Amino acid sequence: MHAALVEISIHVSVIAALAALLAWCSRSRLRPGWLLAALLLMLLRDALVLRGYGLIPNFVTGSDWAWTGKLLATAGLLAVAALPGFGLARCGITWRQEQGARAAWLVFAVVAVIVCVIAFAYRDGPDTLDTIAFQWTMPGIEEELFYRGVLLLALNEALDSGVPRRFAGIGWGGVLASVAFGLGHALFYRKAGLTFDTLAFALTGGPALLLAWFRARTGSLALPVLAHNVANGMPALL
Repeated sequence: MHAALVEISIHVSVIAALAALLAWCSRSRLRPGWLLAALLLMLLRDALVLRGYGLIPNFVTGSDWAWTGKLLATAGLLAVAALPGFGLARCGITWRQEQGARAAWLVFAVVAVIVCVIAFAYRDGPDTLDTIAFQWTMPGIEEELFYRGVLLLALNEALDSGVPRRFAGIGWGGVLASVAFGLGHALFYRKAGLTFDTLAFALTGGPALLLAWFRARTGSLALPVLAHNVANGMPALL
């Protein structure tokens, strides 16, 4: 529990510092209330995924995967998205596609083919049904709801007063949310101390920018969730 709390505290501190730096560099007006909301969301999501740091019992037994934590986080994030200050549609919880969605879906088709080819080339046989079911559902649903949903909205509001300034087609909040996604896969605190995996950060933070672009082009989480689950699920399936 101590290590997990230290770890998330570092993640939150890094995002807070980068938000302030980015606001200053881009001459955006930083809105402290929304930045605080984003940081609190990071803490809330971490606590839910880790089942209240072990205080909440695991009600999905017999699995090697964090079903309970992911389901708790999904429920909690949906509740946040339903709040008046957020809104389901504003968080991307809608099937409606924006006019620029066709380009995003075409890019996804190309990326999906590449993912399938790589997964087939390095196939070692299908995983267990538990692993396949988890990888085709939970990572995409819960993580996209957070990183490209509620957190993205809060960070865009914090940095851009609700009108995202664009970097490679996404708002500055999308850049920060992608950094947060990469940190979650690369920056860890263990008994040996703090470690940072540069390759893991690149392999997760980079694709996170593409997912943020999908979200910006389509206005919906549907494509990011699908793309995320394809990337996670195809290697498990093959």
